[in-house]
Amino acid sequence: MSNPQVETVSTGADKAKMVAAGVLVIAAVAAFYALSKQDLWLRVIVLLVVMAGAVAVFFTSENGKALIGFGRDATREIRKVVWPTRKEAMQMTGYVFAFVVGEVTTMVSAGAVWSSAENTHFRSQSAR
Repeated sequence: MSNPQVETVSTGADKAKMVAAGVLVIAAVAAFYALSKQDLWLRVIVLLVVMAGAVAVFFTSENGKALIGFGRDATREIRKVVWPTRKEAMQMTGYVFAFVVGEVTTMVSAGAVWSSAENTHFRSQSAR
């Protein structure tokens, strides 16, 4: 992470931007339904344009800037990851597949034994 000691203080203008973004989202949905008699393509374009405005307003707020910073930090961290080679990935996939097959076989076998034992017990009870 870039600087974990930074604290953001929410200002009045920042809160106003968040409220404006929320109002724009509500307005986009309301406009979509208000234009119900119009063609679908027009309704969708209006919805997308107003939603884009809401996203733009959000990204100018501190929360939006923090989200952008988080995305950049995440991208940087992903570049640092040492990904497995094809051979390692295939080997681990084989281990997982073998484990799952073993577990399913165990459960099916246990179920068959339990079912057989219960049927035997049921038959002996009904013969009396």
